[in-house]
Amino acid sequence: MDWEAHARRLAADVVRPESRWYEPLATTPRHVFVPRWWARGDQGWELRDGLADPEAWMQTAYADRTLVTRIGSAHADHAEPAATIAAGKPTSSSTLPGLVVTMYRHAVIADDSRVLVTTGTGYGTALLCRRLGDERVTSVDVDPHLVEVAGERLDFIGLHPHMAVVDITGDLPGEYDRIVSTVSVRPVPASWLAALRPGGRLVTTLAGTGLIVTADKTEDGGAVGRVEPDAAGFMRTRHGDDYERPTDELWEQVKRAGGEHVSTSRYPLLYVPDSWEVMSMLELLVPGIDHRTAVDGDERTVWMLHPDGSWARATAAGFLDSPTVHQGGPRRLWDELERIRHRLNREGGLPVYGARVRITPDGTLALSRGGWSVTVD
Repeated sequence: MDWEAHARRLAADVVRPESRWYEPLATTPRHVFVPRWWARGDQGWELRDGLADPEAWMQTAYADRTLVTRIGSAHADHAEPAATIAAGKPTSSSTLPGLVVTMYRHAVIADDSRVLVTTGTGYGTALLCRRLGDERVTSVDVDPHLVEVAGERLDFIGLHPHMAVVDITGDLPGEYDRIVSTVSVRPVPASWLAALRPGGRLVTTLAGTGLIVTADKTEDGGAVGRVEPDAAGFMRTRHGDDYERPTDELWEQVKRAGGEHVSTSRYPLLYVPDSWEVMSMLELLVPGIDHRTAVDGDERTVWMLHPDGSWARATAAGFLDSPTVHQGGPRRLWDELERIRHRLNREGGLPVYGARVRITPDGTLALSRGGWSVTVD
């Protein structure tokens, strides 16, 4: 298989030839790290096996796209041939190369930087090793299988970074000039600040949002920075084989239930995850909402569910029709969404992207822009 030609094409798609990331992209065999993956199909998540179709493997592995390698607790490496999973959430993946490079660029990595990254499949670790040399790279993941297999695949292509099974929200194994997390967190772990060297930088995303946060360590042990203008979404940190979904019982209760409060929205129906800016603003103000959607002919319905028992259901027949909204529980979730959409309509934008960031040594994070501010803890 002529993977080198595919890798060079990928590098040309992601960066310019003079970029310091061109050679890492052009010389790293991504297919080694993703021999099998899950893809959306008619039956739900369907297993794809690279060896069964080498050409499709090369085309997929060297496209600038994310490849899902685990659904719930089912890793593609362990799945039976032609396996399918009817439903489930991704719990591990190989992030699209362009976004990996974007995160590294936001880290402003110098030639002598010592960097901690999250492992996943190991491909992002490999790019960093090609750029810096493997002795400067530490790669960690909470999943022992991922660390073991990524280590074997890195070794296969001649790279030997420091690998460790670590819960990234806890203590980290060393001190670093840069910490780059391709899993999302809330709040920023205080252990990151302790592990950053003076002047070091962290780059991460906030869980449930599309916000990339960069922050440089300050003399008091905290950090200051900003929310970058790019949008990105990563899976949340997890501590078990799968993510908990505490709203499943509520979902069964309110699929079609009448609400305590019924209204008609002034705006067309919005499925919040389709709008980075609105989703990020809402998650900062009301963290933990589970968004679901369904289509029945021309009728579209979205649900907002919260572990505290709050819920909203909105249904509209036409694309521009005002939806009928049912709400229940201790909070009016749709009203919270409407306030954000009012602000967006009035001001033409929301203050989340470009906000200033300040993190205290204990990990409390404050975002501010103009007269707007919010504390994330």
